[in-house]
Amino acid sequence: MGVTFDSVLFRSPDPERAGAFWGGILSRSVVEEGDEWHLPGRDGQIGLRFAPGGRHGDLENRLHLHLSQAQRDQHGTIATCVGAGGRLQGNGHVPPDSYAVMADPVDDEFCVIEDGNAYLSGCGPLGEVTCEGTRAVGRFWSHALGWPMVWEEGQETAIQSPTGGTKLAWSGDNVNPARDNTRQRFIVSVDRNELDAELHRLATLGATHAVRVPSGAVLHDPDGIEFEVRVIAVR
Repeated sequence: MGVTFDSVLFRSPDPERAGAFWGGILSRSVVEEGDEWHLPGRDGQIGLRFAPGGRHGDLENRLHLHLSQAQRDQHGTIATCVGAGGRLQGNGHVPPDSYAVMADPVDDEFCVIEDGNAYLSGCGPLGEVTCEGTRAVGRFWSHALGWPMVWEEGQETAIQSPTGGTKLAWSGDNVNPARDNTRQRFIVSVDRNELDAELHRLATLGATHAVRVPSGAVLHDPDGIEFEVRVIAVR
């Protein structure tokens, strides 16, 4: 079966608060799993996890979420986010036909995309996870997950499950090493009896520095960003 996409994990000093915020915004139940608060993915929407870790630094995060109008229009989504503890960044003014840049209660950035945006049409409420990263990383994840490339313009790339749902996208830029890039990571899952074979396959695709951990293994993608392979029960 190979690896499947499980979630994006965010670290902060208050993961419970972050999990509650995003659970409310996305209308998902929050499941406490050890020291993590998990919003399982469903209906093509990727999962989110929130765990203890460092505070947001002075630099913008490498990765942030894009909300579409699938659940409510832009004005309604902004109002819901503010009511739940989020805030508009900058001067608080959102130009017509433009996205709104916001921050959640632990200061992680996200965007509320303008109504009528064709690129995220049909992707669901959590339309996209957008990341700083090179074209090589977009291609790596396309091959690793078996998700087709749905956008490749210049150095920008985006992939999406063959069944649709949330897109994963990369800007084409080199990752800024001055930032703490360990606060956010992708988590993929694999059957326990396939772990060794998948670690080998991921290495042939460009993953490096595989370190075994009790849950599976931690590796680095071609840009040097950590991701985690977690073992699950045999399907």
